[in-house]
Amino acid sequence: MKKTAIFIIITAIAINICVPFYADSGETYTSAVEASAELNLTSKSCVLMEKTTGKILFESNKDEHLPPASVTKVMTMLLILEAVESGRISFSDNVAASERASSMGGTQIYLEPGEVMTVDELFKSVAVPSANDAAVALAEYVAGTEDEFVRQMNVRAAELGMSNTNFTNCTGLFDDNGHYTTAYDLALATRELLKHPIIHEYTTIWTDSLRNGTFGLANTNKMLRTYQGMNGMKTGYTQLAGHCLSGTAERNGMTLIAVVLGGPSSKERFADVASMLDYGFATYSVIDMAPEKEITLEVKKGKEPTVTAIPDSGFSAVVKKGSGKNTEVIIEFEPSIEAPIEKGTQVGTVSYKIGDETVSVVPIRTVKSVEKADLGDFFVKIMKEILK
Repeated sequence: MKKTAIFIIITAIAINICVPFYADSGETYTSAVEASAELNLTSKSCVLMEKTTGKILFESNKDEHLPPASVTKVMTMLLILEAVESGRISFSDNVAASERASSMGGTQIYLEPGEVMTVDELFKSVAVPSANDAAVALAEYVAGTEDEFVRQMNVRAAELGMSNTNFTNCTGLFDDNGHYTTAYDLALATRELLKHPIIHEYTTIWTDSLRNGTFGLANTNKMLRTYQGMNGMKTGYTQLAGHCLSGTAERNGMTLIAVVLGGPSSKERFADVASMLDYGFATYSVIDMAPEKEITLEVKKGKEPTVTAIPDSGFSAVVKKGSGKNTEVIIEFEPSIEAPIEKGTQVGTVSYKIGDETVSVVPIRTVKSVEKADLGDFFVKIMKEILK
């Protein structure tokens, strides 16, 4: 029988685990939140999610169907960035505003029919002041019509697992019974948007201007100036939806997504997001378990005597602060294998444990193929041994 080699690597130092501690720079507000997970929130629906793992750290009515107002534009911005990054459009492209785009109400940059702006200018107008006319102009440019763009929004939402969402427009301006989502679904969309780092080049703009400096833009997310680490993402308000926000913040390598829908006031909306973020940063940390070790295996009857194998990936987990000390990585593999061996052949596993729980099992695979040796190879090998 083949003998299995087992290596157990324990503690963060031994396996090159990064266990960051998320200090809050001494802000007095953290101590009160740290003492209790009972958050007194006023919004109808709330979710706190960690970006890397997608783990929910706090929720209240996370699946309640509610109108999202302009937080709808999280999905709008996602589709636009995906169009840019796929090469279908470019930030430098010129877009002429249609009659429909120019007719949008609510927050706008007052596009005139036929007025031309770049994709960059229009996208900035969506991300910073939440301009509805800019959003429709971009939707029409990407998909031909807003209706087709909205269809694509719903397809993409389904792909992301947003099972309680239906969009009927790309702005959130119109609150009809068919346009709804949930705090959880918006957290999923925001998490996907964060996979495009360029988004922060727009969502962190505090003020800017268009039309050669004659038209000013001001960010509707006032937490950019009041909350440490805040870097996005989208506010929203209509009379029916109330005050909404998908807020993102990063501290010491951990990014949190806090979504609130149906806030009674703008001030309370921002307070709810701050409370959830405070709680998340004070209570949780991310541990990254990554052995980053190559394993050299003997290859029997191969043209080459050995082959290198590596784990598919490391593993990240969100844990309560202090509990990440009891971590363990268990590497199991066959010490020798027989040719022929294909590239990507699984030859073992890496198990990641926190306490007594195995949280992930990752395959170990060969990095190249090894062909079976023929008689000529054996002859060359014998001659090399004789001539030593």
